[in-house]
Formats: sequence, C-alpha cells, structure tokens
Amino acid sequence: MPFIPHTPAEVEEMLAAIGVPSIDALFDEIPEGLKIGALEGVPEARSEMEVARLMSERAARDGQPLCFLGAGAYEHHIPAAVWEIATRGEYYTAYTPYQAEASQGTLQLLYEYQTMMAGLMAMDVSNASLYDGASALAEAVLMAVRANRKCKAKRILMPRGVHPHYRSTVHAIVHNQGIELEEINFDRATGRIDVESLPEDPGPFAALVVPQPNFFGALEAVDALTDWAHARGGLVIAVVNPLAMALLRPPGRWGAEGADIACGEGQPLGIPLSSGGPYFGFLTCRQAHVRQMPGRIIGRTVDLEGKPGFTLTLQAREQHIRRSKATSNICTNQGLMVTAATIHMALLGAEGLRRVAAASHASARALVERLTAVEGVERGFEGPFFHETVLRLEAPVEKVLRALEAQNLLGGLDLARYYPELEGGLLVCATETRTGADIETYAGHLERILSRQNPVSCPIQPKW
Repeated sequence: MPFIPHTPAEVEEMLAAIGVPSIDALFDEIPEGLKIGALEGVPEARSEMEVARLMSERAARDGQPLCFLGAGAYEHHIPAAVWEIATRGEYYTAYTPYQAEASQGTLQLLYEYQTMMAGLMAMDVSNASLYDGASALAEAVLMAVRANRKCKAKRILMPRGVHPHYRSTVHAIVHNQGIELEEINFDRATGRIDVESLPEDPGPFAALVVPQPNFFGALEAVDALTDWAHARGGLVIAVVNPLAMALLRPPGRWGAEGADIACGEGQPLGIPLSSGGPYFGFLTCRQAHVRQMPGRIIGRTVDLEGKPGFTLTLQAREQHIRRSKATSNICTNQGLMVTAATIHMALLGAEGLRRVAAASHASARALVERLTAVEGVERGFEGPFFHETVLRLEAPVEKVLRALEAQNLLGGLDLARYYPELEGGLLVCATETRTGADIETYAGHLERILSRQNPVSCPIQPKW
C-alpha cells in the first residue's frame, strides 16, 4: 500500500484541535541555535521517474567488478525467489511486534528463523537477530560475563584472528563496563591459535572467543580450544560463518561439551552485499544461559482452545529498569534481513547449504592452486582453510590491488592495513559464484602485473 501523506487541510485541522498555531510551535522548546534551518543541500522534490534514474546512475558508479574480496562479506548466489517473496507487502513492511501477540505472522516467521539457526549451530536457543556480526559478538561478550557466575573477573580472551572490525566494535561497546579484552596472538606459520602455546594457568577469565574460520580463513583447532577453556572455568564464545557450519562441525558439538554461545554475521544467508548493508547478526546459546540472552525470543504455545500460537517469551518490559543488570533491549531486529535469510534457508535446505559451502571451498582451492603457480606468489599460511586464505606477494600489495582495480577486478584485501607484521599479505576469497574462467582472468592479470614490477621501486617483501 503506498504511503499517503496528510493534506494541508488535515494538518490545519489537527493543529486547531490541539490549540497549536503551527508545526514549528510543537518544537519551540528546542533552542534556535540547535536548529539547522534550511536544508540547502536537499534538492527540490523529483518525480518517481527522475528519482529512479538518479539512483540507477549512482548505483552504476560502483560498477560490477569481478570480486575476489571477502573479509567478512561474501558474494553468494541468491535464488530469485528469496527477495521476490521477502518484498511482498506482508513481509516487506513488517516491523518489530510492539503488540506482539497481534503479529502472529511476524512471530511465526521469527520462530522458524530461530529454529533454523539453532539447528545450524547445534545450539539449544536462538534469539531474533541483532544488527550485525560485530555487535552480535559484543552482546555475546556481555552475555558471557553475566552468565559465568563462577568467575568474578571481567576478562575476555580475544584472539587477533577475530575480524579487526569485530574487535574494534566489541572494545567500543564493553570497555566502559570494566571488561578487559586480552589479545591472543596467532601462529605465524599457520595463522591459527597455537593451542600448545597457551598458558597452563592463564588466570581467571570469563570466556574465550573462538573464530571458525578466523579472519584469515584458517580453521582453528576448535575442539582443543573449547576443552582448554572449559577446563579452566571459562565459557566459549564461537564467532562463525553460518554457511561454513553447514559443512563443518557446528559450535554445539565442539569438544566434550560444546561451545556455550555462538554468534556471527548472517549476510551469507541470502543477503546481498549492497554497498555494505544492511546485514544482520545472529546469537545462539545453550539452554543454561538463555536468561542472559539479549533481544527477543519467540516461543510456540497453544491457546485456551488448543490452537497453536506464537508469543514473546522470557523477557518482560520491566526488566529494562534494572540498569546494568538488564540484558540489551534489541528491539529493531533487522526483521527484513531475517525474513530473507529464513526464506533462503528454507529454499536451499540443509543439503543445499552444504553444497554451496562445498562449492565455495572448491573454488577457493582452485584459486589458490592457480595463483600460487604465478611467479612471486606463495601461500601465506599452511593448513586448512574455508573459501578464503592468505597469499604472500613479492611486491607491494597496495600497488598490485590498484592495478587489478584498473582491470575491473577486486583482488582481495591488503592485510597490512590491520596487521603491519603481515606486509605483503593478501587475503583472497572465492565463493561458488567464481568460475574457472574468472580464476584464469585473475591469474592472467596478476601474472602480467607482477612481471612488470620494477624491482627498485617495488622491492621484494620481507619474510614474516
């Protein structure tokens, strides 16, 4: 249904009814110095045709480069049916259910989403989503500090192999609450946490964060890390790629007891890259910690007549007056993104998700095999990985990427931006959307660019 604004006559009628001379008078308590005045940068209203053309022109500026860039956001095939269904009016305009039980359709969809995510993570409970993967990890950290009643220390062991943006976001959200994030370095040979190098007695800590795969695409020794943390009284927070969990062992089955909390970014589940968002975060946990879970949880029940129905559960509005003891009130749940993800998972099913993950990994292996055949390119880390990994170039990565961009190709991420010690490191990714011809195109451009590098102006990069 289109939005129809109030007419001037209706506005005047409403103002007269409340005894106010103008709309501006409703805001007379705001000091004049704080008002912006005229919006000179906003053009006059345009027609639908003009707006559509303007948006198309601006979207075209992004171009459609061949993409081998991952680093937390991934180009996957999204079946056309996903967004055809998600943009139907009954889904597209659905929002946070303030009158929850009157929104049975929205609640049922969120309940189905929770069920799918709990199954994918092999966990007991899921909430109804968060803003993105970074804020989901921050909420998981807050949740772990509340939930670990055996440990009074507000200390979280945070591997440097966790996405740099995630670590920055977590710090911004939790540091003023006295929570300490203690970094764990990665092994220079494998890019993973060396379990053998972890201290026998690390001191009290609330939780260990375990990425799978980590930012470098490397697969961590999750069983050993989970058991190590549990043996020392810490909880385990898994931060994972949900698509990878269709192929790898999910967090609920890590080690002897499984991870306690699992979170991450839901973008790989049917959400387009779309210039950076919006995306959505997910958060799941074991039953023992459900009362510390933030956001909204949908439950299934029956009414007085025995008919099934859906309702918000475990969280009352009054809990939000409890200040620091309250869980976060994440009400705006990125509902449209979750709707698309639910449809995407329902269409593909468990076997479809597994096939996408396997095809993505196969593409990445083919990419690494072809690129490392180019002179001046080698594997950055040894060991297993999932659909992205680190290569090491014998030339400045920044210049190489700029040359690839000139060929309409996004060649990956320069790791030196976040890890200065990995100068010459290039993080590359390939999903199921990359073909053999795409990989050959990349290799051909890279080979030509590297062969033209001047050894004086572009010295060979030092070993890590």
